[in-house]
Order: sequence, then structure tokens, then C-alpha cells
Amino acid sequence: MSALTVSQDPDQSWDDLVRFWEEMEWPEGSKVEIIEGIITVSPSPASRHNVIAERVQRRLYSVIPVDWGVFQTLAVAVPSRLGMFVPDLLVAPVEDCAATDTHIPAALAELVVEVTSKSNARHDRVSKPAAYATAGIPLYLLIDRWAPGGPTTTLYGEPRGDVYRVLSAVKFGDPLKLPAPFDVTIDTGEFPFD
Repeated sequence: MSALTVSQDPDQSWDDLVRFWEEMEWPEGSKVEIIEGIITVSPSPASRHNVIAERVQRRLYSVIPVDWGVFQTLAVAVPSRLGMFVPDLLVAPVEDCAATDTHIPAALAELVVEVTSKSNARHDRVSKPAAYATAGIPLYLLIDRWAPGGPTTTLYGEPRGDVYRVLSAVKFGDPLKLPAPFDVTIDTGEFPFD
């Protein structure tokens, strides 16, 4: 099943768009995001997708400070890019995240992790990294099961404007090291990819 877009009034303000996103009753278990000003409703991720996120989450919890958390369903707002994104994993200070009901400013995130789905991989490869870089999120980890050359994991950092620099890229099966403040190696060989 692929993502569904919800038609919106193009003249609607950011605040009105967010209010609609917050107040609408969306299908149970779906992932609802605002991507480039368009509300996108995606089905729950497949099991392999969730296993990959779980493997990364387990590694992150072993190294993050006690006052940080790893969140799976917390949205990050990037109003300048008309984006409200729900990354597969988000690392941010718990205190900042506890102060909101629906979302946090993306600039509060230390790391976002996206695992591509076949139907909407373009968003994870193009729209989201541009928005995350614009917000100044220090690290973006893209786990791309559907990359054209085969499954890859790419770590982006050093955001400037709406562009990240590639810090490291590996094929599934190779290790990938996250820099400080994480200083942890992700074993991509643990990821299911068939």
C-alpha cells in the first residue's frame, strides 16, 4: 500500500495546516506527515522496516545521555519548509519532548533516522534531508533498503542551508560509525534486506 495525499487549500497558513494535521481523525496506526505543505498519510511500516529501527534504537540507548530519549512517533516541525515529519527514530532531550503534545521544533533534535519504504523513498532521500538540514539537525541517518545500487546506510552531517555533507555511506553488511556525541557503531549486517 502506498501513501495518500490530502488535498489542502494552497493559500492556507502554516498554523491552519498544523491545526488541521492535529485535529483531524486519521486512520489508526497510520503515519501522518506534512511534506512540502501537503498532508501525507502512510500505512504502518512493514515488519522488516520496524526490525531495522529497533536495531538502531537498541544501539542508541546504549550510548545516549540519561536525559535524552529515542522517540518513534514524535513529530518535528520545520515551518520554513512546510514540513511536519515523523521520523522513524528521533533523538532529543526528554525535557524538550515532554513539554509538547504533538511535535517539537526540529532544531531540538540531535539525530533523526529514516528507514525508506518502497512507496515513498523519495521523501526520505530528497524532501526530508533538505528540511532537516534547514532546521540544523546535526545528524541524519538514512537507511535505504530500496537504493538503486542495493541497500545502503548513509550518515549525513554538517548541515549548511538545505544541504548535508555525506559523512559516511556503506552497503548493508558493513559497519557504520556515528560520531560524537554518540560514538557508536551500527552493524548494518543485522538489518533484514531481502
